[in-house]
Amino acid sequence: MSLLRRLQLSYHRAPGQLRGMLLIAVSALGFSAMHVLIRLLSSELHPFEVAFFRNLFGVMALLPILARSGLGVMRTGRLPLHALRSVIGLVSMLLFFSALSRTGLPKVTAMSFTAPLFATVGAVLVLREPIHARRLVALLLGFLGTLIVMRPDAGLDRGVLMVLGSSALWAIALLTIKALSHTESSFAVTLYTGLFMAPLSLVPAWLVWTWPTPREYAWLAVMGIIGTLSQLVMTQAFREADATAVLPVDFTRLLWASAFGMLVFGERPELATLAGGTLIFVSTTYITLREAQVARAERRADAVPRAETPVTAPETPSL
Repeated sequence: MSLLRRLQLSYHRAPGQLRGMLLIAVSALGFSAMHVLIRLLSSELHPFEVAFFRNLFGVMALLPILARSGLGVMRTGRLPLHALRSVIGLVSMLLFFSALSRTGLPKVTAMSFTAPLFATVGAVLVLREPIHARRLVALLLGFLGTLIVMRPDAGLDRGVLMVLGSSALWAIALLTIKALSHTESSFAVTLYTGLFMAPLSLVPAWLVWTWPTPREYAWLAVMGIIGTLSQLVMTQAFREADATAVLPVDFTRLLWASAFGMLVFGERPELATLAGGTLIFVSTTYITLREAQVARAERRADAVPRAETPVTAPETPSL
């Protein structure tokens, strides 16, 4: 039996929680490697052009899966929402890629953890979701971590501000993805995102266009494929295991970013970046896990037969 076959059998025999943790670790490494390639390529090509090729080669990486699954997976009645999610995601991506071209990897990665904080604020303000004491404390701690990473006393870093804007927009995209997930598969959301974003991203890229060399084309293809596969692996990780097992492992993105920053770019991560990034990650993880707990409690409450349901509806656990 080949080594690959043995690894496949071992993976399928492993508990779901362990499979999810392994997958999220792989996706964290993949995203970190993609960020390194973006940073390297942006020294020769404009970040907008790099973003276009990320989307183009990302869609191409999905085509073999589409050929095997059939066009039926693309059936949707929510094309306008797919388009809106793609436009918001594209602006977020352009800001993020621009930030990577000018700011250290650890700092960009630490600030990227703020997206769930903005999503929570959006859910409270727009969707009118209730906010309780513990959830509010977690939010405040997360934004305190953001200030620690930003270090406004040392002057505002434009790259950090770009990541902050990118995270705020990505939070809106997360809300649209949440809405789409009720009717669309993860693959369909990823595919439609690429199909919209590839031509849309060509517009800003064309304004700053420089023809890549054959070597750069090869690395652009690697970047796009790694990014898309990491996204699919991350999605599968959340299907295999509960968020309680998966989310803590995602923190390795900050560790990988620090390691790659030192090895590839000679960047020593600042203590403020590591401390603030940890605080942001802990707060966003807490919020996410509590939301998952509340959702499970609500599903259990809905599963109680109507005849056995008490007159007063059970309260949602406070955050």
